[in-house]
Amino acid sequence: MDTLPFSELGLSGPLLEAVEKMGFEQPSPIQAKTIPLALTGKDIIGLSQTGSGKTAAFALPTLQQIDATLMKPQALIVCPTRELAVQVCEEVFKLGSALGNIRSMPVYGGAPIDRQLRALRKGTHIVVGTPGRLLDHLRRKSFDPSHIKTVILDEADRMLDMGFREEMEDMLKALPKSRQTLFFSATMNPGVRRLIERFGNEPELIEIERKALTVSSIDQSCYEVRGRSKVEALSRIIDIEQPKLSLIFCNTKRVVDDLTESLLARGFTADRLHGDITQSMRERVLAKFREGTVEILVATDVAARGLDIDDVELVVNFELPQDPEDYVHRIGRTGRAGRDGKAVNFVFGRDIYRLQTIEKYIRQPIRRERIPTREQVEGRRADQLFETIQERLEAGDYKSYQPYLDRLLEQGHTATDISNALITLIRETSGREGQFIAEDNDKNEPFSNERSGRDRGKRNDRSDRNDRRDRGDRDQPRERNRFERSDKSKGPGSAKMSTLFLTVGKAQSVMPGDIAGMIYRECELPDGVLGRIRIFPKHTLVDVESTHADSVISSLQNSRLRNRSFRIDHDRGRNED
Repeated sequence: MDTLPFSELGLSGPLLEAVEKMGFEQPSPIQAKTIPLALTGKDIIGLSQTGSGKTAAFALPTLQQIDATLMKPQALIVCPTRELAVQVCEEVFKLGSALGNIRSMPVYGGAPIDRQLRALRKGTHIVVGTPGRLLDHLRRKSFDPSHIKTVILDEADRMLDMGFREEMEDMLKALPKSRQTLFFSATMNPGVRRLIERFGNEPELIEIERKALTVSSIDQSCYEVRGRSKVEALSRIIDIEQPKLSLIFCNTKRVVDDLTESLLARGFTADRLHGDITQSMRERVLAKFREGTVEILVATDVAARGLDIDDVELVVNFELPQDPEDYVHRIGRTGRAGRDGKAVNFVFGRDIYRLQTIEKYIRQPIRRERIPTREQVEGRRADQLFETIQERLEAGDYKSYQPYLDRLLEQGHTATDISNALITLIRETSGREGQFIAEDNDKNEPFSNERSGRDRGKRNDRSDRNDRRDRGDRDQPRERNRFERSDKSKGPGSAKMSTLFLTVGKAQSVMPGDIAGMIYRECELPDGVLGRIRIFPKHTLVDVESTHADSVISSLQNSRLRNRSFRIDHDRGRNED
């Protein structure tokens, strides 16, 4: 049976106007069932998965019952995380924009409390916050709950899982008993049931049947790969898929930090998000991710809920979550707003059983795939280069360099040779520094789903080493080894050289002279201690006499180049895993 349109759910004209302005054409099942019942003042238990539209389901009836003339908190929305609190508050603001002077404010930990105190004293109609900070304001008496008519517990099961049971109970005790309570949860576990029995007033259950927990627009696959080879596998997948934005999930803060450093060392623009990141830094990271300055965000589950970014095209579970429900929330960050999305999972050993549990929970199979080979990655790059050149030629979008070509032709070079040389130069300078993994035996096979056996190990061992080349500078690892070996590492002046890695490159219009000038100027080095300077799109490699390498790193820690901060360290490209 078709659901009723918004116009028949009992909403006021201004709210219908706001709904139309936001582009909602028809209510989702949870909205169609919740809104009319909530407008009657009835307590509700809403069981619905993430992404079903439950925020509008409770926000619209709540907004309709607000008395705009009373500048006191009249509705309270409790969320498990600060990200979700901010997201819900933004949607409440958008939905209430047509009502004129309805005010809402987020209240959460990690932000300056004095700013929240001033806003609460100034007056607001709706408070959206996390349990700990809300209870803090209640104890300070900066939050007056006496006029609360509606309280919404958004993702109640998640708040209980996070250990907020006591805070939630203390907060609900402090609210007026005559209030309306709306419980929203993905599951009806024993903890949620006890909370409802204690603080609900004969609530009515609304359950949205779910045939599958993940939307069809998300393509789900898994790769069997050992832990030490995951970074290389991830690099290949990103190179093949070339997503606009990627979200990588890990289970611990340490893995997040290590993976972020490895991705940065390979030339990706990446940043991290986990519980030790301050709120101000968290907001800056998310802003950069939204605008595309940071293309890869590595995060723990703190970002799985409440992260509302439409352009995430790839989600990677670098480590599978313990809870199948967390898997649903993670991959739900892609395939949003009608877009297609891709979810990739890395598994090995006992992870296979956890993956089977997830498949049963979501009632969908997850496709098994093979890690892209080096040849496939290089083929993808070659195809992209061909398409780029073809588009330029067809559009006529290029400058004339005929004098240069005439000089080369006069010297006896053919047009074919010139073209080949130019394409080779483009491929050498437009790649991203990478490191393929060579393995010596079957035990250390990098990708366990690739063909294994003694023959492969013996046959490919030598060729793997010879082919272990930089994906942007031909045979680069062999040249880097020449500089780094203790007996043969000779550079200018026959001095032993070390290679330094800087996180700036051609994308920032950096030139070799800029790098050399900065190092000589700020590090006060004697002439001749610098060797080759190789600039790539997003990073730079600099050879410097080993005796001066540590002092250069120390001197440049807080320096800026072209008004841009950067990181500098020893190049550890060979040992990232």
